[in-house]
Amino acid sequence: MFSTAKSFMKKIFDYLFIKFLSEESKNRIEATILMVAIASFMIHLIVIFLVDFKLIVLDDKANLFINPIAAIYTPFSFILVYEVYLLIYYLPRSITVYIGKQYEIMTLILIRKLFKDLSGLKLTPDWFAVKGDMVFTYDLISTVVLFFLIYVFYSLNPQKEETAKTKPEISVGTSTFIRMKNYIATLLVPVFVFMASYSLFVWVDSTFFASDAALGKASHVDGIFFEQFFTILILADVLLLLFSFLRTDRFSIVIRNSGFVISTILIKISFGTEGLLNSVLIVVAVVFGVTILAIQKRYDRLGFNS
Repeated sequence: MFSTAKSFMKKIFDYLFIKFLSEESKNRIEATILMVAIASFMIHLIVIFLVDFKLIVLDDKANLFINPIAAIYTPFSFILVYEVYLLIYYLPRSITVYIGKQYEIMTLILIRKLFKDLSGLKLTPDWFAVKGDMVFTYDLISTVVLFFLIYVFYSLNPQKEETAKTKPEISVGTSTFIRMKNYIATLLVPVFVFMASYSLFVWVDSTFFASDAALGKASHVDGIFFEQFFTILILADVLLLLFSFLRTDRFSIVIRNSGFVISTILIKISFGTEGLLNSVLIVVAVVFGVTILAIQKRYDRLGFNS
């Protein structure tokens, strides 16, 4: 009886995995997101012009409808949603690429914020005395630093090398670990869809209908959805850390995976901060992840495995 139920659940998960996370599904979602991003850009531009001609009035606390440049914020939001999907897509395929996608998402969030802040820059001789201009400077520098760190991260562990290692099923433990990654990724998809849909509803409600409850939930527009989703990622990372013991108990791998969890937690904490502290936390999180991976690679190369 138990064996039949287990087999039935496995078939369901296998079906959902193919439905949500196959190459064909990825291509279909990519095309859909591209079309939605283009349409959202045009709609955002139209709303900006309607506000500019005072045909509609919005409580624009996030300054998203004051300049056509700010319209880039909306399509970038959908691109970020696709990046989150890619993060889930790569989770069962490569842990390092999965972590790298987290770093890419934070970099894209900063770039999206830069487009929004560009529309409200105050070009004065007292650049360093204007808080908004200083925050823009921090984000600009952080974006360049993060882009370089991501380059270093992927250079340390090329995707083709990781993929090659995951092909052979060396042991029962490895097979179980891979299956657990598939299950976690499959479960993350409906959670991701629900949270993204709810966050979109809250943002629309707060922007166009200005309900007090929604305004409280959408106070930090740049962290909408991502702050909550990274909490879920921390739980997923901890589960991956625990299940990784099924595959190996090598000290270097345990430290690497633990370091990735700490890196994700630092990213999550950054959503509750602003200004220089926000930029510093994000950069520190990525520096920590890159450093841990670099040391692990060097450690293994020298044969220091217990």
